[in-house]
This record gives sequence, structure tokens and C-alpha cells, in this order.
Amino acid sequence: MNAPTAELPVVVVGAGPIGLAAAAHLIERGLTPLVLEAGPFAGTAVREWAHVRLFSPWAEVVDPAAEKLLAPTGWVRPDGDTYPSGADWAERYLQPLADVLGDRVRFGARVAGVSRAGRDRVVDAGREEQPFAVHLRNADGTEERLTARAVIDASGTWSTPGPLGGDGLPALGERAAADHVSYRVPDLKDPAVRARYAGKRTAVIGSGASAFTALAYLADLAKEAPGTHTTWVLRRGISGSTFGGGEADQLPARGALGLRAKAAVDDGYADAVTGFRTTAVERDGEQLVLVAEGGRRLDPVDEVITVTGFRPDLSFLNELRLGLDERLQAPAELAPLIDPNVHSCGTVYPHGVKELSHPEQGIYLVGMKSYGRAPTFLAMTGYEQVRSIAAALAGDRESAERVELTLPETGVCGGAGLFDEPETTEADQPGGGCCSAPPTLQIGAGTPTPSGGC
Repeated sequence: MNAPTAELPVVVVGAGPIGLAAAAHLIERGLTPLVLEAGPFAGTAVREWAHVRLFSPWAEVVDPAAEKLLAPTGWVRPDGDTYPSGADWAERYLQPLADVLGDRVRFGARVAGVSRAGRDRVVDAGREEQPFAVHLRNADGTEERLTARAVIDASGTWSTPGPLGGDGLPALGERAAADHVSYRVPDLKDPAVRARYAGKRTAVIGSGASAFTALAYLADLAKEAPGTHTTWVLRRGISGSTFGGGEADQLPARGALGLRAKAAVDDGYADAVTGFRTTAVERDGEQLVLVAEGGRRLDPVDEVITVTGFRPDLSFLNELRLGLDERLQAPAELAPLIDPNVHSCGTVYPHGVKELSHPEQGIYLVGMKSYGRAPTFLAMTGYEQVRSIAAALAGDRESAERVELTLPETGVCGGAGLFDEPETTEADQPGGGCCSAPPTLQIGAGTPTPSGGC
């Protein structure tokens, strides 16, 4: 790296939990960060699932370097044993952190492209000596070009949810039915959202914690709004692990959530359809009919909630030379460590700059985006990623390659727990958990399920 390039800022894409933590670690290392956030606030994506509670407690979702920046302001970390909602995380931690970073964070700045200055993807000559060129579209419609010594992409995957089509592509008619298809867990405390599902038939497509949460929410709604019913659409068959580990789950909040989803099926508020891979969405008057391979059809529904995971948006990195796993779209050396066929939230080995490097030196995908299509991301893992990268950018390879994180067996990847349970309060729940299992809930046999991430 030449001297002028070394004086440039490190551009961080995204002012979410990992992007802001990256800025804190860069400052700790004496480097200059510039965080570019497309939205108007810190944690814009987190705020879109504000009503959902994390599985991880406060102790596991506050970055140590960020806390050092916050401490002089009088900020006090919330009780480490309690579990924040998305709104709590954004308002009580992420926004204060962004405020402390001040003009190092720019809002309304959407990254449209990243390349090497004066070099497209094909050109070899002098490539590594050139700074990165970062093209922006600002909220006021203007365009801008910045240069950077390195780029840390912490933009996440929230903006690119998976489609309901079973082959990874949108089902025929899915886009045309967009007014009745949602890709998020509904906030049924919002009157407009509640009216959308109350007394209606809804199909929930997915097999992970977000699907469990939607099933549990809709079951609660069905108890108050007659005619509310859910069809749970599973792409795979049924196994004993469909609803997680129940009361024996190493992650108590996740186990309780699975039990709530199972109760929704056992109590008749939902029925499960297995081995159904949607190929088309057809209109039947004001309702929708899902059609699978071979022409199999489901009964008409009023609404569809598709929670089939997320995928990274790599379009604005197209002029860079990335080394990605062909299946997960994650960095090639990281992919074997996070393969969802092998690993869950608590079994992913902490990793850093070595696993996150690419053929193009100086570009790093971190946080949820680094996991590509794998679902089992843990905030603490992301904090370790950016600690290691900041050390490497500061020239401290020994620290960069040293693992400084021990993952708790009870840690979990993200926000998909129930919030504000009607039967209990936070004070009533063991360890401050979000959704401890009702002691009288019986676990039946032979219920359908597919695999799913945390």
C-alpha cells in the first residue's frame, strides 16, 4: 500500500451491529473509519424486526470496543442477563454508538459499487497499489465517488430475502401476488398488520425460527379472532428435530419457541404440509393457491408469509475479485466452518481475517453477509471478525490471527424469539429468557418438520 492510500479512511458499509463495531475497533487501532448507511438511522434493518426478541442476552450483543467508546458518555449497558428486542438493541445501543461516532457515520448514503480506482475487474497492472473507489447514491439523489484504503462490507442480508419458489427462484406468479405475500415475521401488535391476518387463512413457508415465531404469533391471534388459521408449508419431510430440542435444547429460548410452534399444530391452529416445493402462485378470486411440482395444490389462502432465509447482495461488488464458496456464497475458507448441514449456532469456530480474506486484498465481507446463505450467525462471532480485521489493517498480524473469543454453548445467532408473552413477564422467566416453555405443554409424536437454522 502506498503512503497516500494508507492515509485514506476504511469504508464500512452498513451501520448495523457489526458495522458500528468495526468502526469502534478501527478507532481503537488508530485508523479512520467512514461508515456508510443507506437508511436514516443506525440499525435500520434491525428496526424492521423491532417487535422480535433476540435469543442472545445483552451480555452477548454489546461489542467490547464499542462499550469503551460509549462509557465516557455515561452510557450503562443494560442487565446482561436480559434479552433485548430488536427495538431495544437499536435504540439503547446502536443509535447511541452511532451518535458517539458522529460524522464518521453518514446516513442516507447507499453504496452502489466498489472497485479499484482506475481498474476494472480484468486489469492486473498496478491493481494492489490503487485505492478502492466507492460509488454512492445519496438520499437527495446526488451521486458521489469516494476513495478508501480498505472496505469492510457489513451490509447484511436483510434486503434480499429468499423467495417462496422451491428452486430458489421466485415462483411463477409470486411477484404478481406481492400485495398478499410478506417476507417478514408480522408485528401483530400493529393494528393494520393485525387486520391483515385476523380471521384469514395464512400459509407460512419456512422451517427455521422465523417460521416458528410466525406460527406462534398467528396461533395467539387465532385464539382471539375466529377463522384465523395457518397452513405451515415445509419443503422437506418430517423428522424428530423439526421443532428443535424442546426442553432439552441447549438454547432454552429456541427450545421454548419450537414448543410454542408445535403447540400451534397440536392444538389445531395450524396444519403442516410436508414435501411441498412451490412452483407457482395462482389467483382464486381474492385468494391465492400454491402449486407444487407435479401439480399438487393447496387449499386457497388469503396471505402468504415466506421466511425461507436470506442471501447476500453481491451486485455492488461485481468489479472486485472475491473468492466465494459456490454453494453458500460465503468466503471460501469460511464456508466449511459454517455449513448448516454440519454446524449450528454454538458449533461455529471463531474466525477472523484469515478466513475472511479474498483474492482482492483489502475487501472483507463481515457479519451476516460473510455467512452468505448460511443462517446460523452469532453477533459475538461478528464482533470477533471485525476485531481481527482491524488488527490486520493496523499491521498487527499476531493479534489478527489470534482467537480472542470463546463462544458460550447457549449463544444463539439472531432475532427470532417471541416478545412480550401474554402468560409471563420477563421477571418470571428463568435467566431473563424470552419465552420459557409452559411446564404443562405435552410433546406429541409424529409431527412433521424440516430442517432449519437458528
